[in-house]
Amino acid sequence: MADKSIKQPENVPGKYYVDQTCVPCNDCVKEAPNLLEYSADETHIFFKNQPKNQAEEKQAKAAMAMCPVDAIGDDGD
Repeated sequence: MADKSIKQPENVPGKYYVDQTCVPCNDCVKEAPNLLEYSADETHIFFKNQPKNQAEEKQAKAAMAMCPVDAIGDDGD
């Protein structure tokens, strides 16, 4: 389960976030390319945008569900 106390600093504010347990496997970026992005040094992924519609909300939930290390959370502030 993702931990909002260790969010990646690049996450935009909002409900969804990636925490520091991320191992950039790329699967979530494929699932939600408009929402997620690699860090500049490619060591982790973060939310560059929050979902703005139902389709993007579905993508965010799908990315969260398939994360192998549970680094994506949906209880951010």
